[in-house]
Amino acid sequence: MEVFVTDFNKQRVAIASLRVAVFVREQGVPEDMEMDDRDSFCIHFLAQEGSSFVATARLDPGLRGKVGRLAVLASHRHSGVGTRVMDMVHRTARNQGLSEVWCHAQCSAEVFYQKLGYRAVGEPFEEAGIAHITMRCDLF
Repeated sequence: MEVFVTDFNKQRVAIASLRVAVFVREQGVPEDMEMDDRDSFCIHFLAQEGSSFVATARLDPGLRGKVGRLAVLASHRHSGVGTRVMDMVHRTARNQGLSEVWCHAQCSAEVFYQKLGYRAVGEPFEEAGIAHITMRCDLF
């Protein structure tokens, strides 16, 4: 398994395919909400196993280190790939000079983020019809 930083324009199809599979097909997020205008400003990450892409995420330095769109194919969940992607996100954020990252985590993934050092901030809210919570992580 390889996790790497990638260029959105070069890997747009792979990134979109993963996000549509997870967010649109599995979770019912409207497709027009999934791909947005922030993609071109973000640093993107892909996890690849053999010839298949199995996970993606993005880091938005322009939004003070917002992590988003972590999508792991159902077949690869609980395998450690999500943690590996997030480790790369955190290393990249540190290299960008960020001391903290944050996200709007789905409440169902709150424990996953807590294990990575995130803490919940504020109250749960709904985004795209799914319960979320803002979470922050200090980078040391």
